[in-house]
Amino acid sequence: EMLWAVAWGHTLVIAPADSYAGESLGRVLDEGAVTDMVITPTVLATVDLGFGASLRTLATAGEACPPELVARWGTGRRYINSYGPTETTIVATMSAPLHPGEPITIGTPVHECTALVLDHRLRPLPDHVPGELYLSGPGVARGYLGRRSLTAGRFVASPVGSGAVMYRTGDIVRRDADGSLIYHGRS
Repeated sequence: EMLWAVAWGHTLVIAPADSYAGESLGRVLDEGAVTDMVITPTVLATVDLGFGASLRTLATAGEACPPELVARWGTGRRYINSYGPTETTIVATMSAPLHPGEPITIGTPVHECTALVLDHRLRPLPDHVPGELYLSGPGVARGYLGRRSLTAGRFVASPVGSGAVMYRTGDIVRRDADGSLIYHGRS
């Protein structure tokens, strides 16, 4: 999030340690005239809609985004949903702008990331069929330091392309007709 602010020439507003949710976070948004924000859905749900009038772009990340949140915060600003476990250097996929009443997606892979929906035998699944999400690309870790058995279960060779290392996320998704990923939960 810090790089996002700096890369776009924005002022970075850092909330005090005691302003992590609710009304106190809302005051930070208003006092800092925050225009762009990345936040977890759970924290965003604690902020009253009366705050954040200056918000132009809102991105949720870190957990599943409920439709009620998009309905509440998705009007009058760009609302994006992103996805990415720590093992993929934070963001692996990002949605197009979401709109109230439309399906919630975790989007498509970001630059140089590959997202595959595979069955239990690591075979690609067709669109609309749920399977486990595997991620690969230069931002993907190569394993867990000193944890060989855990690494062997989560980092596997890709069955397509160059055989690069993929991270097995443990998340169940399906790809819709436009290529966006729909999150269905954990395996």
